[in-house]
Amino acid sequence: MKIAQVAPLRESIPPQRYGGTERVISYLTEELVRLGHDVTLFAAGDSSTSATLSAACPSSLRSTPKISCPEAPFSILLERAFGTYAGDFDLIHSHLDFMGFPLARRCRTPVITTVYSRLDLPELIPAFEWFPELPLVSISNAQRSWIPGANWQRTIYPGLPRDLYSMHPNPGRYLAYLGRISPGRGVEHAIELAKRTDMPIRIAAKVDRMDQEYFEHIAPLFEHPLVEYVGEITDDEKRDFLGEAYALTCPYEWPEPFGLAPIEALACGTPVLAYRRGGIPEIVDHAATGYLCDTLEEMVHTVAWVPNLDRVRCRAAFEKRFTVERMAQEYLSVYHRSVHKEADQAANGAYQVVGQLPRAVSTGEARIDGWPSRKQRKTGQLTA
Repeated sequence: MKIAQVAPLRESIPPQRYGGTERVISYLTEELVRLGHDVTLFAAGDSSTSATLSAACPSSLRSTPKISCPEAPFSILLERAFGTYAGDFDLIHSHLDFMGFPLARRCRTPVITTVYSRLDLPELIPAFEWFPELPLVSISNAQRSWIPGANWQRTIYPGLPRDLYSMHPNPGRYLAYLGRISPGRGVEHAIELAKRTDMPIRIAAKVDRMDQEYFEHIAPLFEHPLVEYVGEITDDEKRDFLGEAYALTCPYEWPEPFGLAPIEALACGTPVLAYRRGGIPEIVDHAATGYLCDTLEEMVHTVAWVPNLDRVRCRAAFEKRFTVERMAQEYLSVYHRSVHKEADQAANGAYQVVGQLPRAVSTGEARIDGWPSRKQRKTGQLTA
């Protein structure tokens, strides 16, 4: 199959350090090539891939901080993937969330979009209501529950290469925090957990420019003797950082759609301590591969129970559910179904005129079944 993978431009594929979405795109692309598919990756020019690379700009936007108009290379990306070269492919897989929707609607090549972002924000819902026919893939069932009326094809959990991390059978003597420092990510809770349990914590996380003020505000927390801030780390550094940890802490305060850090920890055999929010309960099996908590107080109590968890079982959970091999096969199933459906529609003359497609945000209260009501959208009172 000839497949286009369309990636965001903010990071290279794969990213040099932090970048969960970009890493998943890289793993999927490389696995599809390994399986014999003809894959073209539309991405930044400093990406590295065994697929054919179609570069929309010389380097990732993050590596060119002085760029004054990031929309310019993004417009080139959209035109190359959904316009100029779209006819070269059997299917286009967009990783741009809703940013690619207008061109995906008009593209005669089938387009599948994986949604990575949180969907609990009311202002996002109209962006999906305007394009109700576009086929989507969610990264957790919790994520898609906020917009049940969308054209969800399947939930496909992100996966990692099986040999990216190795099993560490013996627990270390520190808590770990991995990811990004920003509001809602819970780094303050992780530090408080360390203080209340008198256990060292090592924090490996990046700070985006937009979060620099927030980081400076909480910086005094990092001066505690139990806290070690190691900054942003590479995949190679993660192996020991996670594998030698007592447990990974994920006290996210917002409904995280998914989390690569928890499955990276499981791949190392390291249990996960997390709040019961978003897609995390779909990753962590309570009292088996970690503990799911509703409050910080609960999490404090679970720290003492971590030795009861089997690190071999943590690794086994990763191998069963979160490998790139499994992810690629599930995507191929969606690809084939989409291509065959498109072929059937073409044979039957069933293509719809864009101007006649349903629009759920039209006047009045008419809307597609499953979408939140106008009152719910206005007040933000969305139900899963």
